[in-house]
Amino acid sequence: MHNFKTILYDKSEGIATVTLNRPEVLNALNWVMNEEMQEAWADIKKDPKIIVAIVTGAGDRAFCTGIDVKGMAADSSPIRKADEKHRDLYFTGIHNECWKPIITAINGMAVGGGLHFVSDSDIVIAADHATFFDTHVKVGLVSGHEPIGLVRRMPFEAVMRMSLMGGQERMSAQRAFELGMISEVVPKDRLMARARELAKMLLANSPQSMIDSKKAIWGSLNYGREEGMEYGWKVIGEHNVHQDVREGSLAFVERRKPVWAPPKTDN
Repeated sequence: MHNFKTILYDKSEGIATVTLNRPEVLNALNWVMNEEMQEAWADIKKDPKIIVAIVTGAGDRAFCTGIDVKGMAADSSPIRKADEKHRDLYFTGIHNECWKPIITAINGMAVGGGLHFVSDSDIVIAADHATFFDTHVKVGLVSGHEPIGLVRRMPFEAVMRMSLMGGQERMSAQRAFELGMISEVVPKDRLMARARELAKMLLANSPQSMIDSKKAIWGSLNYGREEGMEYGWKVIGEHNVHQDVREGSLAFVERRKPVWAPPKTDN
């Protein structure tokens, strides 16, 4: 049983739902949330019953507005301090090397550090009132990691414009869809229902096949094309000894629903 202070954590029907739960500060990230997110991801990784994860925010004003600036200002310790546990910000699934599929449901503003969840998710959907913007340069900070992630899924100039505008423009959910930042826009009262519908579709697939497919695709981003293809072949070769490969073929020939093995607990 997890006794979280800044997130809600639910597991049911093979789906883990993580809700950023600081609506009074627009679900801004602080050190406690950072550590609790790490704990949630660790549990998702090791629980063989969990196949898919959904991430969203409490309320309908904001998904996540990035770092809690007031909290950071009151904390005199640096963001990165090697001799202090958990001082690094590792709050997304990719940060924590969780290779199970992740759906992010944007329920309002996604700002600054909150854009990490967008850049690091596999499937992103948004409510029709959601907006996206980056205020780093407005408060004297570098807009770095978030746009580096986003530029891999949307046009370069759109990322640069959002980063340099400092929040003076806000990208609508529809524009984010047009640019490929997100894959679907839904009415806000349907957001979580739709996220769960998508998650249930994924439950029909081989859990380990999805994990290894995600590893191959995300891992390839660390290389050029040829090296990325070689990395993909490596992942495929390692996966091909898994029992789901044979089970999938047998189920197809026998015209029955496959019985997939639970995912490995080290993913």
